[in-house]
Amino acid sequence: MNKHRTVAERSPYAAGRTGWWLRVASVLIALSAIIACREVPVPAASSTKAIAAETTRTEAKVSEAPASGMSEALAASDTAPMPHIDAKRAFEYTREVTAFGARYIGSENHKKLERYIVDHLKSDQVEDDAFVADTVEGKFPIRNIIAKYPGKKDGIIAILGHYDTNYPLRNTGYVGANDGGSSTAILLEFANQLRAKTRDGYSVWLVWTDGEEAVKSWSDTDSLYGTRHLAEKWEKDGTLKKIKALMVMDMIGPKDLSILHDSNSTPWLLDLIYTAAERGGYQSHFYALGGGEEDDHIPFVKRGVPCADVIDVPYGYNDVFHHTPQDTMDKLSPESLQIVGDTILETIRLLDQKP
Repeated sequence: MNKHRTVAERSPYAAGRTGWWLRVASVLIALSAIIACREVPVPAASSTKAIAAETTRTEAKVSEAPASGMSEALAASDTAPMPHIDAKRAFEYTREVTAFGARYIGSENHKKLERYIVDHLKSDQVEDDAFVADTVEGKFPIRNIIAKYPGKKDGIIAILGHYDTNYPLRNTGYVGANDGGSSTAILLEFANQLRAKTRDGYSVWLVWTDGEEAVKSWSDTDSLYGTRHLAEKWEKDGTLKKIKALMVMDMIGPKDLSILHDSNSTPWLLDLIYTAAERGGYQSHFYALGGGEEDDHIPFVKRGVPCADVIDVPYGYNDVFHHTPQDTMDKLSPESLQIVGDTILETIRLLDQKP
């Protein structure tokens, strides 16, 4: 029932991009001195690879350093103010969502949460992707809730977050404050921010995904029920071709926030998110660890959509709080929601500038 895979290594971002450039600069200076003295011939393009081979796992490898490209070019001449969410309001949403208790598919609390979400979207353009999933534990109604905020540019930025809690833990007192609660809440706050403005950029679609959790044991067929259905639907109706970027919010509320550098995500989009985090001074909370995640982005990754999984794992020391009754509000912080919320709003703004 654990959806998360190995957090295998420290990310190339662990030392920060500034540190990486300083190391590269020092290498180039040293090479210049060697070449000038003509003591040892240095083959072109071999030096950084050699140094990278000697770099420990606790440092950013030169050969693996992120290509900044478009994201740094956008940020270089950008003087626009950093956008901000209302973190106290987002935290209160998280508390209200968690107060429903276990919200596994097929439960009465799950239906109550659906109504709670839709009530917050009364003034918005809302669509449902509802169907019945045939699972290893029987048939369950699944409902993806989609709120659309039109933009003037041709294209879509999709932001997803699941609202269901873990079915196998339904009788344990598990309430999923972080895993299901924080993702539901941050999308509600994004809705507040998006409806208040006329968008000159791309349309933004917020999707509260359902059936993300496994019903029995995580596998390709027992997981991601909502997004597997939605990705197939959007592929058939042509929506996928219009998506410029898709970002998944998951488990983004812990007090000791540390967003994973997910190897299953699209590198340029991860890089753009990091650039957005840098603008807010939040970069220390991003990409210290790297690993591959199986999350709601995977059905879209498989279809070629640029995706990023914005997720904090492990949750607690050695993942001790993940999928346990200890996933409660006291582990979370409005400051973490602020960091993620501001960063994603800034990422949207940067994406709007992208052709």
